[in-house]
Amino acid sequence: MKSLASSLIVGLLATPLFAETYEIGMYTRNDNGPMIYEPQFLSIAPGDTVVFVSKQPGHNAATIDGMIPEGAQPFKSRLGEDFTVTLTEPGLYGIKCSPHYAMGMVMLIEVGEQTDRSLPEGLPNRARQRFESILEAAAK
Repeated sequence: MKSLASSLIVGLLATPLFAETYEIGMYTRNDNGPMIYEPQFLSIAPGDTVVFVSKQPGHNAATIDGMIPEGAQPFKSRLGEDFTVTLTEPGLYGIKCSPHYAMGMVMLIEVGEQTDRSLPEGLPNRARQRFESILEAAAK
């Protein structure tokens, strides 16, 4: 019985070793358009890490109010700085660049299996359009 408990503990402690790290670039403009995160949609497992990389100055990564899973901690990086976050709560995370949100600089991170991909009311028009485009591409 003792060896079974020890095996379970070792197995649980080893789980973070399998976590992945993903990089998201923040751009004023790239081949895919203006004010863009690349990639715009990311599907990851709980416990995976995301690194937002400032490829061009003046951008950040911040959660959007009402677009993070219940129990998840909101975050907001500093402008022009790389930022690392580990996402553990399953669900859909809406991310924005604070100064360019109204210009549609948004992205989505799906942590774990997600069935509800609906968008909240009150999003800026360009942000809503970009989110709809992202969701349409993710559904393919």
